[in-house]
Amino acid sequence: MWGMKLFDLLKGAIAALFVTVGASVFVAPQVNAQSFDRTVQADILPGWRAADGTIIAALRIRLNPGWKTYWRAPGDAGIPPTITWRGSRNLSGAQISWPVPHVFDQNGMRSIGYKDELILPLRLAPKTSGAPIKLRAQLDIGVCRDICVPQTLKVSAELPATLTKPVPAIAAALASVPYSSKEAGVKSATCRISPTSEGVRVTAKVTMPSSGGTEVVVIETANPEVWVAEAQSTRQGNTLTASAEMIHQDGDSFLIDRAGLRITVLGHSHAVDIQGCTAG
Repeated sequence: MWGMKLFDLLKGAIAALFVTVGASVFVAPQVNAQSFDRTVQADILPGWRAADGTIIAALRIRLNPGWKTYWRAPGDAGIPPTITWRGSRNLSGAQISWPVPHVFDQNGMRSIGYKDELILPLRLAPKTSGAPIKLRAQLDIGVCRDICVPQTLKVSAELPATLTKPVPAIAAALASVPYSSKEAGVKSATCRISPTSEGVRVTAKVTMPSSGGTEVVVIETANPEVWVAEAQSTRQGNTLTASAEMIHQDGDSFLIDRAGLRITVLGHSHAVDIQGCTAG
């Protein structure tokens, strides 16, 4: 609930420590960014132009040994990442594909994220088809080892529209995203919504084969002002049940759009991304 407010407080307290430095060339001119102590470094990997005219690229985040960063839904113990594209040119939209994350359990607290290196594929829609995109990105992320530290990294690169050959590292990251509902054999996904003293509780029932081992379920809402607690889940046969409380960060009332809910199942064998649910 307080993830973004905590990030802002931590960032303000140690903002003087952060700088972005360095420059290099990778196919096209680009800027690398690193933290003041080189705990984390980031850059942009140029990719290729897809058949629909969009440009495939990736953000690459490299972490020192023992450090980790967070998935889009980091868990109660994590810091949610924010990526903005302010200052980009010839860019009308950017879609991020998140590879399957790790589930970390430390001192009884769960977080979800990545270690070592994260390649985050991007599908970029140009305003003018066939023209290059000048991409600028600001990453506000948390990195953790024994302590958690917010980092602000700025990177940029010019992405030509003339390249057509896929880049293996980006293609591999695209292949590592969760299965869709159809790919995972999901038969149905229903959500029951009930009031609580502070917000609402969403109870999802998903009919699908096991994704392997102990499954971690994450429920997300498209409303950034609504905090979602860690889901508690159980499985009986092909029915996976997960329940999580949702609370508005300002204590206000809010509506839940079932079609906008996102349910991710993280299993030992694979992960599943379920978009929306019906009443149930």
